[in-house]
Amino acid sequence: MQAYVYRLAMSHPGDLSALAALFDSGQLDPAHVTAVIGKTEGNGGVNDFTRGYFTLAFSSLLAERTGRPRQEIVAGIPCVLSGGTEGVLSPHYLVFARSPSDSGSPANKRLAIGVAFSPSLPPEAVGRSAHIEMVADTVRQAMADAGIDDPADVHFVQVKAPCVTAARAQAAAARGASVLTADSNRSMAYARVAGAFGVALALGDVPPEKITEAAMFSDYAVQSDRASISSGVEVDCNEVIVLGNSPRWQGDLMIAHRPMQDALDIAAIGAVLGDLGIPALPQVSSADAGRIHGVLVKCEPDRRGLVRGNRHTMLDDTDINAQRHIRGAVGGMVAGMLGDGRVFVSGGAEHQGPDGGGLIAVIAKA
Repeated sequence: MQAYVYRLAMSHPGDLSALAALFDSGQLDPAHVTAVIGKTEGNGGVNDFTRGYFTLAFSSLLAERTGRPRQEIVAGIPCVLSGGTEGVLSPHYLVFARSPSDSGSPANKRLAIGVAFSPSLPPEAVGRSAHIEMVADTVRQAMADAGIDDPADVHFVQVKAPCVTAARAQAAAARGASVLTADSNRSMAYARVAGAFGVALALGDVPPEKITEAAMFSDYAVQSDRASISSGVEVDCNEVIVLGNSPRWQGDLMIAHRPMQDALDIAAIGAVLGDLGIPALPQVSSADAGRIHGVLVKCEPDRRGLVRGNRHTMLDDTDINAQRHIRGAVGGMVAGMLGDGRVFVSGGAEHQGPDGGGLIAVIAKA
């Protein structure tokens, strides 16, 4: 197989014209589209309609071009959107595609893509042990889909998990079941942690006995610096995208990742670029910028209220949500080093990378 990644701009959350142009030119076969990860200019919260708007436009376009029913597209191609393009972040989406290759055995490991969907997750299971186990199983399925046997070859796992809404909580109560929390925002946080724990379990990042409900929001040593978890009302199952490097794949793309220790860890950005042979002195050159096909970041306001010993006010601002602060701050730092605002920066990084930090992954031409 050979993997392809296209980083495409959009003028609004339903703008798929750049993808349609790739189809029209013959550069990309619609049947080869495997997954999408994107940033929209929504608020990133429970009521962020831009994620569903993009998904509707995307699935409609794919249905038109492939002749497959739209619901089949939705059920078979993960479409993971993160709202919030604060500061210099630019709305964009990464289209992942794969196709058979006959160019012989590769000399090196190359980008591999795998996807999987869990069964529907009942609202009473969100954020609980059953959720963790379900994510772990789905990650393993996505690894198998990518042809990755060694967890060390996995560099980034994107999970989109469902959350509990008022309607879902009421439906659970009608069945005699109780949800962990009926607060949608809190539910999204628990879903992210369950997803992170599931990734850690599947990849062996943490001893299994440490991955417990009691460790949620408590033991921050239980984490995975390869997990990127989003949660939203637009899904009812766990959608998983696994990105890694495999000797079974062809092409010229590779992925690397690094943990970010805090919101000022510019060294991690330089290190992951260095892993791919891209210098940043202090900014990536225009020639090397053309090698970069995707940048994926998770970040989190430090819950202790300090960054390198200095107080921050993100958690105390009642005017602007803390996640919007951190996306803008970290996004600006990464974009400044790259010279490009097309950076996927997702907040809500609980147990995803070091506490108060996060992770960065970059896909680039070898």
